[in-house]
Amino acid sequence: MSGFVDKPEPVQVPGLVHVHTGKVRDLYRNEAGELVMVASDRISAYDWVLPTVIPDKGRILTQLSQWWFEQLADLVPHHVLSTEPPPGAPADWAGRTVVCRPLRMLPVECVARGYLTGSGLAEYEQTRTVCGLALPEGLVDGSELPAPIFTPATKAEVGEHDENVAYEHVARQVGAEVAARLRQLTLDVYDRGRVLARDRGIILADTKFEFGFAAAGGSTGATAEGLADGTADGGGQLVLGDEVLTPDSSRFWLVDDWEPGRAQASFDKQYVRDWLSGPESGWDRRSEQPPPELPAHVVERTRQKYTEAYRLLTGTPFE
Repeated sequence: MSGFVDKPEPVQVPGLVHVHTGKVRDLYRNEAGELVMVASDRISAYDWVLPTVIPDKGRILTQLSQWWFEQLADLVPHHVLSTEPPPGAPADWAGRTVVCRPLRMLPVECVARGYLTGSGLAEYEQTRTVCGLALPEGLVDGSELPAPIFTPATKAEVGEHDENVAYEHVARQVGAEVAARLRQLTLDVYDRGRVLARDRGIILADTKFEFGFAAAGGSTGATAEGLADGTADGGGQLVLGDEVLTPDSSRFWLVDDWEPGRAQASFDKQYVRDWLSGPESGWDRRSEQPPPELPAHVVERTRQKYTEAYRLLTGTPFE
């Protein structure tokens, strides 16, 4: 059992139609057919959306993504049209709203890894592969890979696991040509992000992206069958959507603290996961009970992790 501990009711705004509530973002459509994404302060762990929020998290994710979209603009177009909240929106939407063009989203989490950890490490320890890609012997938690690799995953609904899949699975889903473009673009964007982060004292261990094709008629979905047979704009330009290179979608480690062979301290929600899985929380993730509220010290430390990542990457403090 998993999902939302307390699923929020969508905010009603004149001129907007609520489309979807995700783990972090609420999605609306305006009268022009554009999508309005609002990043909340919700945080998820172990497939649960927790009952406690992290103050300013949604604004940090939105503004950091905007900074990265600008750094990547020469590599790939993005979906953002505006960051102005629509008329009549709550004051709290300022700084956390993105108006974007609708895309035919591809049913693939495009993951790039330059270092071995997480689910990649778990697979490697069993098979010496990640998503079917053979890796050298002797790698440990935190090892830098000989070269970055594309390790796609399925997109999961709230409360479900993303599952790593082989490249051939993606090719069957979206067609060989689109799969090849996704792989190359994912690695190109990862490489740009890795270099920029390294210059700022941060290792970009891994990250995930979501891509789509510009949609005609406001459609936001593309079937695997349509993409595979070329009927869903498969020959068009891929567009980068959702969020990009944030602590929610990436693992960031300090260069000076990196030490292969152990778990690395990271600028993400690992601090929350560690507390939930530790004795202080009193929660058993294998049970069907929802996780508890986060204590104030965990909330504040997690917020500090997000704001520090923003400051180090952009070079400016989060206001």
